[in-house]
Amino acid sequence: MTTPVTVTPEKSAELRTVLHRRLPAWFAANARDIAWRTPETSAWGVLLSEVMSQQTQVARVEPIWLGWINRWPTPTDFAAARIDDVLRAWGRLGYPRRALRLHECAQQIVAHHNGVVPEDVTDLLALPGIGDYTARAVAAFAYGQRVPVVDTNVRRVLARFYHGEYEPRSPSKRELAVMESLLPDADGDVDAAKFSTAIMELGALICTTTPKCGDCPLRSSCLWVAGGSIVTPRRPSRRVQKFAGTDRQVRGLIMAELRAADGIVPLERIEAVWADGTQRNRALTSLLDDGLAREVAGGFRLPN
Repeated sequence: MTTPVTVTPEKSAELRTVLHRRLPAWFAANARDIAWRTPETSAWGVLLSEVMSQQTQVARVEPIWLGWINRWPTPTDFAAARIDDVLRAWGRLGYPRRALRLHECAQQIVAHHNGVVPEDVTDLLALPGIGDYTARAVAAFAYGQRVPVVDTNVRRVLARFYHGEYEPRSPSKRELAVMESLLPDADGDVDAAKFSTAIMELGALICTTTPKCGDCPLRSSCLWVAGGSIVTPRRPSRRVQKFAGTDRQVRGLIMAELRAADGIVPLERIEAVWADGTQRNRALTSLLDDGLAREVAGGFRLPN
């Protein structure tokens, strides 16, 4: 295992300067064209994009996000939506409980914030389904606040460029402090929110699990590269769970039946989606418990 690099205040200042000089130009030339990365995107649009993008690829999120923002452009519009319409619009995005939490979130925004997504991180954290990362992301990307935003992509960049290690080892709270120290000053030439987006994009496109160091604008100053680019994973590689045959797949198949129906889905149709009755019943029960399905006379349906 590599020894963590001790970053002196002088070295930290040097690395900060490198980031401010190189990242904005790289981002301007290489950033992905993503639907919500426009000046017209509202705070509600930013919040939607962040929740939808959790554990989900951007390419899958974009068409769903576009449909939602056109259909429900404000929290007030969405708070009044029917749950069955919400779940149908969510489609196969995955983890549909996020859709229910978003609906609760919109209702709270209407009830306590006059239908306007709050700016303060503490107020955002009080909303249903909004965690620390999402709250900070909305404050930064929607309202331009100088707030550190750290996701897995940022943590990889910081681990390599700043700490000289292949994998992140520092606790996330410590990384928040490091990221805050690297953010441009509020009155500087570099915008702090755009800087955060740029370092996140670098982690998503270049400083990936298999880094493309030859394309990295930070390569000549990266402490991990300077140390020999030694790959020393701290943890054994985890076996990736296959989706096929899991309860998640069965839940998805049942949800597809419920979304496709105008009304009640008889038990016979539910039984036809999966041969293993024990697993099917387990999946159906979990959907009922999660509030994603409702048992009614004659069968099952989406909640309304």
